[in-house]
Amino acid sequence: MNQRKILTALMGVVLLITGAAGGVWWTKQAIRHEQSPLSMQQERKVLYWYDPMQPQQHFDKPGKSPFMDMELVPKYAGEGDETAGVKIDPAVTQNLGMRLVTVTRIPLATQIEATGIVGFNERDVAVVQTRSSGFVERVWPLAPGDVIKAGQPLVELLVPEWSAAQHELLAVKTSRDETLIAAARERLRLLGMAEESIREVEQSGAVRSRFTITAPITGVIQALDVRSGMTVMAGQGVARINGLNTVWLDVAVPEAMASAVREGSVAQVHLAAFPEQIIKGRVTAILPALNDVTRTLRVRIELSNRDGKLKPGLSAQVTLTGSSKESALVVPTEAVIRTGKRALVMVASDQNRFTPVEVMLGREVGNQTVIATGVSEGQQVVASGQFLIDSEASLKGIEARGSEAVQ
Repeated sequence: MNQRKILTALMGVVLLITGAAGGVWWTKQAIRHEQSPLSMQQERKVLYWYDPMQPQQHFDKPGKSPFMDMELVPKYAGEGDETAGVKIDPAVTQNLGMRLVTVTRIPLATQIEATGIVGFNERDVAVVQTRSSGFVERVWPLAPGDVIKAGQPLVELLVPEWSAAQHELLAVKTSRDETLIAAARERLRLLGMAEESIREVEQSGAVRSRFTITAPITGVIQALDVRSGMTVMAGQGVARINGLNTVWLDVAVPEAMASAVREGSVAQVHLAAFPEQIIKGRVTAILPALNDVTRTLRVRIELSNRDGKLKPGLSAQVTLTGSSKESALVVPTEAVIRTGKRALVMVASDQNRFTPVEVMLGREVGNQTVIATGVSEGQQVVASGQFLIDSEASLKGIEARGSEAVQ
């Protein structure tokens, strides 16, 4: 009986010791499990502290954020590798309607948008003058600004000098001496009589004292300087007529684009008066003087005006295009994020990761923007939804790579 009691007591002591040992082991494991994150954090190196709302600003010690009323967050070494970018779940990118485009290389043709005003072709001008002294007998009812056709009568003159010379011509014709007849004709020509009028006098055998001056070309009367009853001298101006078969379009090209303009450059003209029509032309002249006020270069385009639709004074929007052997990398303009201080694009890489890359921009070509540095041909960039990725990168403290990082 005593032995049984002793065995029972020993078994109880063994169970008590075993339970105590197990409790101690489990306690140690729990403590070790609870302390492992802290010990890991203590082992990991803190690079800097930052405010999640201003991740680009770094601090060398913990504390309150100077921007927001919140504690600074530590940034550990190896945490969120900046070169890896932001990882976005494929389902999320689909829900956001994210669209990727490829960086392409295109021929870099010079394209300039400018405005212009239609004007007269100053080379297509006819100046009508009197060749002999006389008197104005009649002026047709015309005024500056009237459009006339070639052959339109302008002024009727009485020229006394022509009367005596005509009598001389008719007198020598009876002699049939060709030498004298030729001399008489030459005298009338020198006095200013037209060849057609001389033939009429010879055919009719009658002396004409009045002669009509007609318009030599079709165009617009710019000046009509005589009135009935006036005395005119030899060489005095009667009228000035500007032709309308061609017109000039004077285009104001900004000073910064002046070097890109060449004679012969192709021009597409959109007139406000005819918005549905596109008129093609070429640069015929580049004036040497720069406008001091507007800082623009005057470029001249000559346009055909056979139908007379182009009126001097009409305004036009002009696109100048010049050929070029250069090429450049471009992305859609909508893919560029402009922050005011720099420009970014979101470059897509493997495993649905996106990295903000700082780029240097060139000029815009249509709906595309030239990228001088920052990306390389064939890379893919985000064209829609990039602002959400940029916000996520900022929250994670991922900084954009410089333009020299990707070539």
